[in-house]
Amino acid sequence: MGKNLRQQRRGKGSPRYSAHSHRYNGKTRYADVQGEGVVVDIVHSPGRRVPAAVVDFNGRKSLMLPAEGVFVGQVIGNSTDVGNITRLKNLSEGTKIFNIELHPGDGGRLCRASGSFATIISKDVNNCTVLMPSREKKVISMDCRASVGIVASSGRTEKPFMKAGTKHHSMKALGKLYPHVQGVSMNACNHPFGGQTRPGKPKTVSRHMPPGKKVGSISPRRTGKRKK
Repeated sequence: MGKNLRQQRRGKGSPRYSAHSHRYNGKTRYADVQGEGVVVDIVHSPGRRVPAAVVDFNGRKSLMLPAEGVFVGQVIGNSTDVGNITRLKNLSEGTKIFNIELHPGDGGRLCRASGSFATIISKDVNNCTVLMPSREKKVISMDCRASVGIVASSGRTEKPFMKAGTKHHSMKALGKLYPHVQGVSMNACNHPFGGQTRPGKPKTVSRHMPPGKKVGSISPRRTGKRKK
């Protein structure tokens, strides 16, 4: 009979896959306020890999992703110093940025993981070309906001977990399934990638296949590594 696939069990919903709201302090988005703010506290956020900075904008407190080196009492404004938030049109080429907006006003969507950053490589009249950590280039509007610097907690991966139980509790806080077994390591009855003949099977699958077979590259436009 086999069993349900991982994505089928996650979609069905159960406490095993839930990321409880009490592990999150709130949304770390750019506040729609004018003027400067002061960092009043840097708090631990169990549901994230990055701490959260509590910034006070004239009595209104907001959570934001802190940059490496941000401290309590620092003034967050519209300047180009590390930790500040400004629009891409105010930054020069070669600047390291994170928490970048895809569209003006969406609150920041790109480069939010600990230690990640993007680099501004070119600018024109209306758009800015940004080099992502994946080496992909994205063209973004000049009116989008970004934070200057590198996301805090960049040394997180340097400390080993040492024990499987420590890794278990860390992944459980994020709502992640651990351990993560590869499909190719399973039997053929448990996963479409399983079995001894898997290396000879294509990874592409039709969009019209049933849910139990819809695994891998679903109706891809192309496959293979793109040539430079």
